Amino acid sequence: MPDSGGSRAQRAHIPTTGTGTGADDRQIPHGDAGALSVDPAAPQVTAPAGLPGPAARTARRTGLLVTMVLGGLTALPPLSMDMYLPALPAVTDSLSAPAATIQLTLTACLAGMALGQLVVGPMSDRWGRRRPLLLGMVVYVLATAICALAPTAELLIGFRLLQGLAGAAGIVIARAVVRDLYDGVEMARFFSTLMLISGVAPVIAPVIGGQVLRITDWRGIFVVLTAVGIVLTLVVWKWLHETLPPADRHTGGVADALRTMRGLLADRVFTGYMVAGGLAFAVLFAYIAASPFVVQEIYGASPQTFSLLFGINSIGLITVGQINGKLLVGRISLDKVLGFGLAVIVLAAVALLLMTSGVFGEVGLVPVAAGLFVLMSAMGLAMPNTNAQALMRTKHAAGSASALLGTSSFLIGAVASPLVGIAGEDTAVPMAVVQVVCAVAAVACFLLLCRPWQRAGREAGGL
Repeated sequence: MPDSGGSRAQRAHIPTTGTGTGADDRQIPHGDAGALSVDPAAPQVTAPAGLPGPAARTARRTGLLVTMVLGGLTALPPLSMDMYLPALPAVTDSLSAPAATIQLTLTACLAGMALGQLVVGPMSDRWGRRRPLLLGMVVYVLATAICALAPTAELLIGFRLLQGLAGAAGIVIARAVVRDLYDGVEMARFFSTLMLISGVAPVIAPVIGGQVLRITDWRGIFVVLTAVGIVLTLVVWKWLHETLPPADRHTGGVADALRTMRGLLADRVFTGYMVAGGLAFAVLFAYIAASPFVVQEIYGASPQTFSLLFGINSIGLITVGQINGKLLVGRISLDKVLGFGLAVIVLAAVALLLMTSGVFGEVGLVPVAAGLFVLMSAMGLAMPNTNAQALMRTKHAAGSASALLGTSSFLIGAVASPLVGIAGEDTAVPMAVVQVVCAVAAVACFLLLCRPWQRAGREAGGL
């Protein structure tokens, strides 16, 4: 298990300028373009001890900037999903398609993000993080612009698939960059910081989507997403430095990438965290896919009310994520925190099933919304810690490991998405059933594959 002593740059005493001369320092060659230079110390928020005041301030500013860039990359997928949620009923009417078909636009985007990560992750291990990321962002912008023009549900589903394939670059490479730079407790804390930044997206995205629908139709939402993609592409091009030095890159082809992934999957504990995280994500995505119809169609709320409730739930996730990163990580074992989070998710999902199936009689929107709030908030304990625990077991294949983590989550979520609407638009029971099954399965994977009690003694010193 890697130690918990801060970022790799700090432990190696790599100066922010990349021009160290000590035995443990690496001379980092700069390319022929400033933004392409390898600068592994750039994202660190706290400058190494001993730097003069101006250099320390520069390091902090650089770290904050790159943190915001990584947060933007991880925020793009929920932004792409959640801005679109209030428009689902309107898209159903506009394209004269059943709700189950329109929900496939979510499934297609999710499946694209899953499959795209399998390609982009190994690419980033071979060619570095920056070039695959920029290529993916450009394709994302083009696909999103075409979504705004789609005349039929079938074409919209197809371009949403392409949008997801391209958007996968931001997800997988952001995680790989974090793994390039951090270990142990610091990596878990950084993931919680990214959750704070990226968590703003689900808070504001449905609100923005609802307001866009006031002045235009659902196509305007894709216009806004296109503009966001353009801005983020320019920011990445100008400010995100390469974090994987050429000496650390893989030189093999597809066969080598497959061998690497096979080796990762052979690690029982890594696979346990991967599948448990994917199943927890499926619980979350069942809520994302079903909540527009549950809140608006079953309980009669307006798109603006739905956006408000979605934002409140996202605030709960962000708040608990920050409690995890600022208060719990480093004081309590990550496995204990993760286990508690999964247990709360199971309890909340069971409560939702009992309420929606009529065990308590007719219940209104408020109790159901309270159950969803607890479920969403507990994700702040589950999601960052499954990622951190899994990635801590990888050293030289962060891109491939990140791809497997993301692919499993998005594929499981893509399977769960259409199931929530299998009984039509008049009942929330399928959503709750999917959530209970996935939550219980996540706990089973965590206990049977990760076996945290066997590793508690080894982790007690640092985690």
